[in-house]
Amino acid sequence: MLPDYSWLAWSLIVASTYLTGVSKGGFAGGFGTLSVPLMALAIGPMEAAGLLLPLLLAMDAFTVKAWWGHQAGAEVWRLVPGMAIGVVIGTLLIGSLDENGVRLLLGLVSLAFAAYMVMRPVAARPISTRWAWPAGLGCGFTSFLAHAGAPPLNLYLIPRRLSKEAFIATMAISFALVNLMKVGPYLWLGEINLTSAWASLLLVPVAWAGVHSGIWLQRRVSEVLFYRLVIVAMAIVGVQLVVKALG
Repeated sequence: MLPDYSWLAWSLIVASTYLTGVSKGGFAGGFGTLSVPLMALAIGPMEAAGLLLPLLLAMDAFTVKAWWGHQAGAEVWRLVPGMAIGVVIGTLLIGSLDENGVRLLLGLVSLAFAAYMVMRPVAARPISTRWAWPAGLGCGFTSFLAHAGAPPLNLYLIPRRLSKEAFIATMAISFALVNLMKVGPYLWLGEINLTSAWASLLLVPVAWAGVHSGIWLQRRVSEVLFYRLVIVAMAIVGVQLVVKALG
């Protein structure tokens, strides 16, 4: 049985799924971080995250297949321990928050992401590998909360000066691993269930279309305008979530 959502909720879910797929395909990575906050305007934030996780795993399969062989394997394995710790912290913390508490935290993460997109530094020289664990921890925690692990990974991987193909492939495999880490905790928390699984299955074609659109777009279209739109959208959604949580 499918969830009994309104047409507005379903519209936001379909749009979020497609945008996440575009991001997974390697185009305008910020779109992926917008998905859960956007869905959380209509349904519970952890419910949104639980619905999206099986789709992310399906997208990961498409994306890893498309970019396999270009990854910087050493960078991936440097990030894994921190990501695992971040997922554990997220699991322990989320159980102590009610829905509005999660929504408030999600709104703050959205605003922090928008600020990061505006002010993200351009490193003059490669960053030390000692920052891989903190970056992985930040990725694991924000990914557990809202599938929003891109900013911590970007802060570490961009200064590592990987080629475009290696950067996209390394991000894709890192996200595939952290998403696999989240399956057990999401099942334990009840955020993935039979009802959400049916909804996720229904949305797989939307996810597939998004991934392939992203692969096509990243080779042909400038991302500057799209990043600006993501910044504005994240800021607006972040403010709305904070207001809704505190209201």
